[in-house]
Amino acid sequence: MIISVASGKGGTGKTLVATSLALSLKNTGRVQLLDCDVEEPNDHVFMKPEVMGKKGVSIPVPKVDKSKCTYCGKCAEVCAYNAIAVYGNNVLTFPQLCHGCGACSYLCPEKAISEENREIGVVEWGQSDGVEFAQGRLTVGEAMAPPSSGRSRNMPITMALSL
Repeated sequence: MIISVASGKGGTGKTLVATSLALSLKNTGRVQLLDCDVEEPNDHVFMKPEVMGKKGVSIPVPKVDKSKCTYCGKCAEVCAYNAIAVYGNNVLTFPQLCHGCGACSYLCPEKAISEENREIGVVEWGQSDGVEFAQGRLTVGEAMAPPSSGRSRNMPITMALSL
């Protein structure tokens, strides 16, 4: 069974409900508390988990090989997020705007665009008082929450409890 505490205005008590529920069910079997609110993960405040591991989360961003580029502008045309622009004989990339969809590299007729990873956060896991714990943490100032929260499409999930 999976129980989710999701959405709602900040300060409504989602974190308190989620952590209390996890702790109250810890003796019923395997309990996992997943804090997917990567912008403001707070479950750790109540759970005080022992972090046993972590892994960086990254998205692919374009890298242009100017020796292959003909400055046709197809990459800029296809980018829905305006993360790449062609101006004369210059290609500008804006990694902070890139959503990592890969359309620019896929559609480049000269294959002048490759992708390199840009780290945007970290996923940590461990345990606390008999409860398995995991959370995503977005790098401060980063605007791209979905990849760090399991590509949740901006749904502000505070907790998913798996029994």
